Amino acid sequence: MPSMNFNFPLLKPVRIILFPFSLLYLAAIIIRNWFYDKNILPSSSFALPVICVGNVAAGGTGKSPMVEYLLQQLGTQYKLATLSRGYKRKTKGYALANTSSTALEIGDEPMQFYQKFPHVAVAVGEERVLAVPQLLHDRPDTEAIILDDAFQHRAIKAGLNIVLTDYNNLYTRDWYLPTGDLRDERRSVQRADIVVVTKCAADLDDSKAYEIKKELALLPNQQLFFSSIRYGQLYHIIHGSNYQITNDVEVLLVTGIANPKPLKRLLTDVAGTYEQLVYTDHHIFTIDDLNEIRRRFEEMDTKHKIILTTEKDAVRLKKFEQELQALPFFVIPIEMRFLFDDDARFTALIGTFIKQFSASA
Repeated sequence: MPSMNFNFPLLKPVRIILFPFSLLYLAAIIIRNWFYDKNILPSSSFALPVICVGNVAAGGTGKSPMVEYLLQQLGTQYKLATLSRGYKRKTKGYALANTSSTALEIGDEPMQFYQKFPHVAVAVGEERVLAVPQLLHDRPDTEAIILDDAFQHRAIKAGLNIVLTDYNNLYTRDWYLPTGDLRDERRSVQRADIVVVTKCAADLDDSKAYEIKKELALLPNQQLFFSSIRYGQLYHIIHGSNYQITNDVEVLLVTGIANPKPLKRLLTDVAGTYEQLVYTDHHIFTIDDLNEIRRRFEEMDTKHKIILTTEKDAVRLKKFEQELQALPFFVIPIEMRFLFDDDARFTALIGTFIKQFSASA
């Protein structure tokens, strides 16, 4: 059965009750960071450019679109690799994606990276400091590594840190788990080279951006960017045919992601009506889930109706290829878009880092 997201409004009082545990959690991460700051716990560096994409909050800030943006922008110039934890996969240890890999083996986000960028070396490993040498052994021609969701994993010292924060839940306004969503100290953001405020409205104006800039109060050496979400052309989950939503279409939205709110806002604007089946983030879909999706879809009393899911969910659903063939089951791709025409400035910063690192190596 679908599970309720912990940020659901009715559950917020429960999170407030857990406030004492937030204080214990905060104490633990302060002590841990102090050990790294004093070099009591070691951080390893590597002799090639390592770019870390992460956040200080739990889930939903847009790390995957950022990784994909980097792969898209840099993939034609450098031989890239990505390294992720492989969250909720059914395997352990290091693994390098190949043509027989599945989301169960390497995780949904790495599987998505591999399917969209087959020329990139996509690896997973819980112990990233051990996985990097194995990755370089398997792909010795690698010129740069992108660490996915590794900002708080300080055993590796990245050459460039990109920290994301959701416009609707800035880290400056958040609190620590389990009462809030912060999983690292706010001051940890000072280690970032670049901070990106994600999921902004596409028409964010200069005055609002300036207010946020003042609130974040970044260090002089840190660069601030703003980005929004852009959705692409719908395509069928199995055979890839395109589809255009119109205002007479009823949509059954199936999501197992941390924050489906932007997608729900889109459907409010473009679809007739929509219903939603909500699963936990990274949910592993079962045949019972598929039967529930089919039942809910059949109960929708309208002529024009489709099922819609995200790319991250799609890689966990494609194992039901035979069952999905005949259903109007579509996927909506997502990409990140920088606001204020800042794409060139961002890519220039990344390119400069790689070139300068390579020149000094």
